Amino acid sequence: MDTDTLDLEAIAQVVATVERTQRAKDAEGFLALFHPDALWTTAHGKVLVGLDAIAEFTRAVLPGAVWSGDVTYEPVHIRFLRPDVAAVKVRQVYHAPTGDTEGSPLYVMTKTPDDRWLLHVGQNTEVRVD
Repeated sequence: MDTDTLDLEAIAQVVATVERTQRAKDAEGFLALFHPDALWTTAHGKVLVGLDAIAEFTRAVLPGAVWSGDVTYEPVHIRFLRPDVAAVKVRQVYHAPTGDTEGSPLYVMTKTPDDRWLLHVGQNTEVRVD
């Protein structure tokens, strides 16, 4: 298997882990996916700079989230900006009895020297249907 294929699979696995940890409302599992210098912007525009700020927010919000936990994440576009940097467009859907809502995250992921892909920058955007 070539390096690009291995990297694509590793990136898809990170997105799958985001899905799994969000469904389980597992703050620590989710936080393990981040680069220490990460920059994160929530779907509602809250800017979180650094892993400490992301952790404080996540630990306060995720475990008590009131949504059903039925959410899916699908990487729909992956573009390598460099061999160790990838832009990843994700389709995020929260499924609820009252109807689905959708988010459109963009992750910039970086590859560590030990070949792990981490979330380095994230911008989520709520998709509004009018």
